[in-house]
Amino acid sequence: MRTTWDIFCNVVDNYGDIGIAWRLARGLAGEHGLSVRLWVDDLNTFQRIWPAVDAAAAEQSCEGVTVCAWRTPFAAAAPAQVVIEAFGCALPETYLAAMGAASPPPVWINLEYLSAEPWVAEHHGLPSPHPRLPLTKYFFFPGYTPATGGLLAEAGLAARRAAFVAGGMPAFWRRIGLDAPHPDELRVSLFAYENPALPAVLDAWAADPRPVTCLVPEGRVIPQLAAWLSVADLQAGASHRRGALQLHILPFLDQDAYDHLLWACDLNFVRGEDSCVRAQWAARPLVWQAYPQADAAHWDKTHALLMHYTEGLDDAAARAVIGMWRHWNGMPEADDLAACWTAWRAQQAVIEAHAAGWCDRLGHAGRLTDKLVDFVGNKLK
Repeated sequence: MRTTWDIFCNVVDNYGDIGIAWRLARGLAGEHGLSVRLWVDDLNTFQRIWPAVDAAAAEQSCEGVTVCAWRTPFAAAAPAQVVIEAFGCALPETYLAAMGAASPPPVWINLEYLSAEPWVAEHHGLPSPHPRLPLTKYFFFPGYTPATGGLLAEAGLAARRAAFVAGGMPAFWRRIGLDAPHPDELRVSLFAYENPALPAVLDAWAADPRPVTCLVPEGRVIPQLAAWLSVADLQAGASHRRGALQLHILPFLDQDAYDHLLWACDLNFVRGEDSCVRAQWAARPLVWQAYPQADAAHWDKTHALLMHYTEGLDDAAARAVIGMWRHWNGMPEADDLAACWTAWRAQQAVIEAHAAGWCDRLGHAGRLTDKLVDFVGNKLK
C-alpha cells in the first residue's frame, strides 16, 4: 500500500505558503507515488495560483493530490502515516488527539522556512517531544547545503526550462501581448512587497541608456506603481512609458506561467521564499526581497543568502549584486540606488554567467522531496 501523507497549510497574506505546500504535494504524489491529502484553510487564494482548484469544494482531486478544505470546526479525519505542518501552522486539536491515539503514531514533521543561515544545518532533523501526547515532532529545514533538507524542485525542471528557452519564448511573448525583445532591450519581472526603494529603481530604469521593459504581475506593488506614474489606477493590460522604461501590468499568473516569466526575463525581482527559489532555478540574475520583519531579522537572512550566492563572483560583480540586494531590502549603509544600478549594468554579462552556474550548483544540496521521503522512510522502519 502507498504511504499516506497529510500536509496542512495555513494561508497567510501572501502566496508563498500555499505555493510551497502545493509544489511539495504535487511532487510527493506525482514523483514518489504517495497518497497525499493537502489541507488548506483558504481555497480562494489557492485558486489564484492554481485555477483548476474549486474554491467551494470540501474535497477534490487535483494533479493526483486530494485537496481538502480545512474548516473550523474540523471534521473528524483519520490521521495519515506522515503529517506535515507547513511552516509551523497549528494542527486542529481533534486531529492532533487522533494522532496521539494512533498506533503506531504518525511521523510528524514541521516543514520550516528556507534560510541560508549557518545554524539551519545544526537544527535540521531535530526532534521535539509533545508535552502531553506520545508524539514527536521533527523539524525539517530546507537549505543550500547537503546537511539540510535541500531545495524544492521537480525532477524534470531543468529539462522543461531548457526546452522553453530553446523554443518556447516566442509563443510566451505573444501570449502576454508583447513582441520579442530587441537585442539591446532588458526585460525585468517585478514581483515584490511594498518597498520604499521602488521609486528609485524605477527612476534608474527610466534613465537607463538602453530600453528596459518591466513586467509586473498584479500584486501589492500596483498602488506604488500608479503613484509613481501619477495615474489613478492600474489594471492588467495597462502599459506606460517613461524615458527608457516601458511598464506592462500582467494578470496574476499561476505557478507554471510564473515559471515561464522567470525563464523569459533577463532579470527577476522576487520576494519571500517560493518565487526566490524559482528565480534561482531559472538560471537568470535575480534581486531578492526578504519578507520584512519588525526586528530586522530579514537582514540576517538576506546577508546569509548573499554570501552564499556571490561565492565565486569576482569582486566588482559581487559588489554590484550585493549593492542591489542591500538597497532593495533597506539594509543599513546601502549605496545610492542609481550608482548600484549603474554598477549592476556594467557587470551584467558576468552576473548572467554566474546565475547559470549557480543554478547548476543548487543541485548539490539535494531535492527536498527526495530528502523528505528518505527521512520519513527511516522513521517508519
